[in-house]
Amino acid sequence: MVEDEKWVRTALRKVIGKLDLPLFIVHEASNGLEASDWLKSNEASLVLTDIRMPVMDGLALLKDIKSNGYPTDVILVSGHDDFAYAQQALREGVIDYLLKPVEAEELTRCISAWIKRKEQSAPKGSSAADIIPEEMSAVEQVLYYLETKRLYDITSAEAAKFVHLNPSYFSKLFKQTTGMTFTDYVTSVRMKEAARLLEHTSLRITEIGERLGFMDTAYFSNTFKKILGHTPSDYRKRFVKEPK
Repeated sequence: MVEDEKWVRTALRKVIGKLDLPLFIVHEASNGLEASDWLKSNEASLVLTDIRMPVMDGLALLKDIKSNGYPTDVILVSGHDDFAYAQQALREGVIDYLLKPVEAEELTRCISAWIKRKEQSAPKGSSAADIIPEEMSAVEQVLYYLETKRLYDITSAEAAKFVHLNPSYFSKLFKQTTGMTFTDYVTSVRMKEAARLLEHTSLRITEIGERLGFMDTAYFSNTFKKILGHTPSDYRKRFVKEPK
């Protein structure tokens, strides 16, 4: 999600979080250049971006994505009801064009149509469910899916739906199998990924927290310390060697 106004990103994040659709936000950027830099070493199936932003606007980002051949579709959002923007965006290959304020119903329609097109064009047998070994138990399937897809904000109810189980039964089964609640397990996975990012990237602690779904840096730091025994900053100082 690319938007220079933080309050708009917050509002859109809440709207997207309430949609009953199989998607989640993997990264947020405040302008097109930040998004472009992130896409050089990361992947996103869909980019939802504002048009008018400083440094690099949405149309420039769209051109950058197309010229680099990233496997990413783009939906443009604008507060300006300007048909010239829509024409140019459509010429550049945008899949849809939405006007602010974005309504949940319109966003659902737009993303649902995108998901349907993706499913219809995907090769047979390419879905995540199809590639999971059949001999795996329901809990093992969820663990496998979490590990391969890095779904850091998936809920217990969503996981239960994935393996076609009653949410209450799935929660009990998961704890019996792993010795942890689903929430605690996902939190431990998120902290393991945070440790990896602290060790192998130069991302700021706030960026790492946001990447893993923590919008409150203090809460992220406290959770990290509770599980790994060190604050993120102490962990980086203690376990990451400075290059000579």
